[in-house]
Amino acid sequence: MALTADELANDLRAESDDLIAVLAPLRDEDWLTPTPAENWSITDQVTHLAFFDEITVLACTDAEQFGVQAKAHMAMGVDFPDRVAENHRHLTGSQILPWFQQARAELIETCRRTDLSQRYPWYGPAMGGTSLFTARIMETWAHGQDVYDALGVRPAPSARLRHVAHIGIGARTYTYKVRGLELPAAPIRVELTAPDGSLWTWGPDDAENRVVGDAYEFCRVVTQRQNIADTALRVVGNDAVHWMSIAQAFAGAAGPGRPARSELEPA
Repeated sequence: MALTADELANDLRAESDDLIAVLAPLRDEDWLTPTPAENWSITDQVTHLAFFDEITVLACTDAEQFGVQAKAHMAMGVDFPDRVAENHRHLTGSQILPWFQQARAELIETCRRTDLSQRYPWYGPAMGGTSLFTARIMETWAHGQDVYDALGVRPAPSARLRHVAHIGIGARTYTYKVRGLELPAAPIRVELTAPDGSLWTWGPDDAENRVVGDAYEFCRVVTQRQNIADTALRVVGNDAVHWMSIAQAFAGAAGPGRPARSELEPA
């Protein structure tokens, strides 16, 4: 997925616009609506994005200061994103939305000016510029899903899903590493139907382990916004089945995933 900085920035802008269009009409009390993420409201989802937008800009423009802040964040423990959320719960929606819009505008402009071939400091190993900003698209989409689910809306899926799918597949090694598990040697073929009906593919076409189905559902699974049991994805092979049960597109501690609908329904 060789993209220019402007192409990445344009996709980041479009994904941001979808989310902002849903947030803009909300009243302050609406921002307190619980989302499917345990103990996180719409407020928490959006302050998370704004906070890490600012951190990403810092990583690209002032590596030394980023290092100071990242060290302080890591000292909070593996749950520091929850601590960040707690620290911003005093803000109202009418305060959060302008913050997010400003932080996002700066992030997009930083993306346009960034040399994507360079590596930039992050929590853990440094990240290439393309990966850093692709991750912001993925994060926007994933946290946006929680907001949309909380409000009962669903913007039309777009070709930007390919960013999410690509980073989710690329994170397979990390998914196993963060859990202290050995990555199976067998390759996995992923075939996804894009929103326009075209086919996106990854991995050797003769692989025995396969994941086939709708790109939107796949992205929901690898961002841990939906349990694989609640999708129509076709998963073949023990290694593919196991991966889909723990798949994690995002960095940080091993995510717990989402329970299947059958686990939430009363017996």
